[in-house]
Amino acid sequence: MAEVLEFKLPDLGEGLTGAEIVRWLVEVGEVVAVDQPVVEVETAKAMVDVPCPYGGVVTARFGEEGAEVPVGAPLITVAVDGPADDDGRPAGEQRSAADGSRADGSRAEDSRAQVPRSEGSGNVLVGYGTSEAPARRRRVRPGQSAPSAPATPAASTANGRAAAGGRAPAALRARTAGAVDEPVPVISPLVRRLARQNGLDLREMAGSGPEGLILRADVEYALRAAGTQTGRDRTPTTEPHPRVPQAPAQAPAQAHAPAAGAPAAPEATRIPLKGIRGVMADKLSRSRTEIPDATCWVDADATELMRARDAMRRFAEERPQNPVTGGPKISVLALLARICTAALARFPELNSSVDMAAREVVRHPAVHLGFAAQTERGLVVPVVRDAHTRNAESLTAEFARLTEAARTGTLTPAELTGGTFTLNNYGVFGVDGSTPIINHPEAAMLGVGRIVPKPWVHEGELAVRQVVQLSLTFDHRVCDGGTAGGFLRYVADCVEQPAVLLRTL
Repeated sequence: MAEVLEFKLPDLGEGLTGAEIVRWLVEVGEVVAVDQPVVEVETAKAMVDVPCPYGGVVTARFGEEGAEVPVGAPLITVAVDGPADDDGRPAGEQRSAADGSRADGSRAEDSRAQVPRSEGSGNVLVGYGTSEAPARRRRVRPGQSAPSAPATPAASTANGRAAAGGRAPAALRARTAGAVDEPVPVISPLVRRLARQNGLDLREMAGSGPEGLILRADVEYALRAAGTQTGRDRTPTTEPHPRVPQAPAQAPAQAHAPAAGAPAAPEATRIPLKGIRGVMADKLSRSRTEIPDATCWVDADATELMRARDAMRRFAEERPQNPVTGGPKISVLALLARICTAALARFPELNSSVDMAAREVVRHPAVHLGFAAQTERGLVVPVVRDAHTRNAESLTAEFARLTEAARTGTLTPAELTGGTFTLNNYGVFGVDGSTPIINHPEAAMLGVGRIVPKPWVHEGELAVRQVVQLSLTFDHRVCDGGTAGGFLRYVADCVEQPAVLLRTL
């Protein structure tokens, strides 16, 4: 006897709320093994293969390649060998492949509770497994009772969207008797906030997502149908009714009517904040909201640093087999990273974060150095673990590996999180200076501009030197300007005279 189990997009960690289907790895009717990857998805952080915790025959797939799937939405259904239910009937005859309902309309218990734990591993990502898959229960808001017979989910096609002509023509539906206490089928907090801000009652909406899930597109469709504007330009005249969507008072038509013969004004282009761009927007907004940052900067003569880098490269080329001087060419970024780790050892206040709940400054014992990398998918910040234990050669190799992984989209979540200090070399874009935004929850970021020839007073005479601007943005809660200035001055001294580093080696 077989039972059809539904595998949903798991929580991918780090606050990710969804992913985009890049490529299906299995077909309907194909036999899959436990922990076999079934779909390749792209999150806001990396490309990952999602393994299925069940073994059996794939009976359905939900979502086409290129579609965005929220966490908790179904990915596939798998027919597995399992025991019969308590009433003796085969489990496969009582369940629907898509909604898990019994034939008589009553709700079957969670499939993972019906099948022994050995049926699935509970893996979330390849290489990031769990021993068992925890049972999931539908959440019920306070003051509400769990429904005994929830409404039948909306009919869906193979990709989980509404079947009857795409999205339903009427986004609002009358509430049926006995459905008042049903949990609202919404996963995204952004959808709830958008509906709340515009006075929409999500209980009166029919979702077009899998199993009737209400998506942001459904809310926006309802707002357009009601003539309600979304965004900050909406100015409600009265408090909207908590149950019935309200449309704001309409201005007189002639107030916005174009003059006779005038061309129609072009409509604004709306670009969704999703993927990496959406995550960066949330993180940078949080940084600006929570961190009282300040910036200080200084110009430094990097001529000697560039000479030291060139000397290291010459030695490596002339003595490739020498275990001391041979090896990969040392990069300027690696030398700056080595300088940063030495400076953080002298000024540990900047290698910290703030815990406002406990009202404590947390100083980190290790330096996990993040560095900004621009890719076709957007700006990412890979992290070099334990950078304080690495020399310039090891840092060069690790920077090269992480940069290549960032460009190919193969960075793991572990390689994109856990940083304690960030080095941002925006000089590669041909700019001299900037005021970086701190990578929350870190406490500081060092920005490095381009290194260009400029007139400079050297040993009492005017000369052309290689000059770079260094800027430090820091969290004023962890230290004062004296500490930040001391850190930046030490970095500038090491740039101008790399021999200063010999005292700390």
